[in-house]
Amino acid sequence: MKSYVFAAALALMGSPLLAGPQFVDKNDFAVSGYDVVAYRSLDQVPVGQSQPAAIPGRADITAEYNGAVFAFATEKNKKKFLKDPAYYAPQYDGHCAYGVAKGGKVPGNPNLWRIVDDKLYLNITKNVVGFWEEDIPGNLTLSEKNWVSIESNAASTNAIPGFSTPAPLK
Repeated sequence: MKSYVFAAALALMGSPLLAGPQFVDKNDFAVSGYDVVAYRSLDQVPVGQSQPAAIPGRADITAEYNGAVFAFATEKNKKKFLKDPAYYAPQYDGHCAYGVAKGGKVPGNPNLWRIVDDKLYLNITKNVVGFWEEDIPGNLTLSEKNWVSIESNAASTNAIPGFSTPAPLK
């Protein structure tokens, strides 16, 4: 019996126990169809400045992770993602980092991004980015604390204000 319990525990350690429902857009893509691997190749700007636009993925280059379909601009990026999807996927299942800091799930805009401590974070609007960037470490502390209690809640079904998904992804 002990070996069965130990084997089950080992199996669970390799699975994403804490993965909640991923935010997907109206086209059923995670991160609104943008290539999560491509963020790592973009030049990140200092806090207070707008980040470069995200790179759209293609509908014919996809992979599934955390119950959602991720799109990629290249096959090379898809292969990188498949080697370590948790590294590339946005934190909080693609929900707004500041929203999580405030205790809720709202969608993340793929063009309002920042990589902090080698993790990808999204926010919902430019105004929210300003609030989040006023105290990124403090807001991340709040987000991590809140995420434990809201992660299993349903994914946001709200639209991203002022954002249009590129259509169609090619």
